[in-house]
Amino acid sequence: MLRGAIIGLGNVAVEGHLPGWAGRDEVQIVAVTDLQRAREADVAARLPAARWYASAEALLADAQLDFVDICTPPSSHARLIERALGRGLHALCEKPLVRSIAELTSVTRLAVATGRVLHTVHNWHHAPIIKRTAELVRQGAIGQVTRVVWQTLRTSPAPVRDGQGTNWRLDPDVAGGGILSDHGWHVFYVLQRWLGERPTSVSARLERRRNAGWPVEDTATVHVAFSNAAADISLTWAADTRRNWARLTGTGGTIELHDDTCVLTQGGREQRWLCPPALSNGSVHPDWFEPVAGRFLAEVTGAAPRGANLAEASLCVMLESLARESSRRGGETLAVSMPVSGAATRSEPSV
Repeated sequence: MLRGAIIGLGNVAVEGHLPGWAGRDEVQIVAVTDLQRAREADVAARLPAARWYASAEALLADAQLDFVDICTPPSSHARLIERALGRGLHALCEKPLVRSIAELTSVTRLAVATGRVLHTVHNWHHAPIIKRTAELVRQGAIGQVTRVVWQTLRTSPAPVRDGQGTNWRLDPDVAGGGILSDHGWHVFYVLQRWLGERPTSVSARLERRRNAGWPVEDTATVHVAFSNAAADISLTWAADTRRNWARLTGTGGTIELHDDTCVLTQGGREQRWLCPPALSNGSVHPDWFEPVAGRFLAEVTGAAPRGANLAEASLCVMLESLARESSRRGGETLAVSMPVSGAATRSEPSV
């Protein structure tokens, strides 16, 4: 039995992670904490055996654990990861893993030095429509993928759990950025799986299209070039509707994703698959978290090799960092020069 703790009890933890852990016989969540004591009631009925701690520091100093599940806002990720790894604990962390290349270098070196697993929640890999698309690409249904177009349309950021006060997603000191930090991360790791190659360059424009007074961007347009393909990504919190759409163009056809419907076109013939739930249907997906937990535990127990997820997350940090720098430079194209591997994150990027 592995003993775990959850740090941070917002929507994603209570509605997504708790159900995922409850369904696993080999894990017991024995400790929880959040800055808001009122949230203790949210988990007491679901985790009667878990002890409440007044702070993450108190939990990490006292609880007898094998791993932590970090569900706090991004500004605290690096600090909590370092404290957990320093105690010899494995760490599962919500996206974005960290906010900068410097933080990435620090946590990666510590994970290597301590021999602990550091794993990021890449739950969209397990969305039915993303899984179907990845399967079709692996099967060669459209030949070699040469172009991907992706759109994420939202009318606003996801709300905080209590619905009161300022949404931390709009505070750059807490979130790191706006729509690019929140949704760009998902697209970056999905692209890696679909294309199977590392990107070569990035260019981007970040805007405050509808919310000029916000300190973070509400819209991001990103172009990512690969050796044999290119991706154009559009993300916004300033839309009039909520939906996701994507198209993969290959040498032998196309695949389109319409929220919950996957359409394969080959030689003028279409095949359709209904893949609910829609990508735009809510921001918490417990069914997508359960396989994330399973892969994290497989790395912890040695049932699966370590490193692929951390390398994937490392490239997400690099792509966001370069996209922000590109926007600051007026959309300049910047080369991706960091090797994609956990150990390789010792090097700083060149921009």
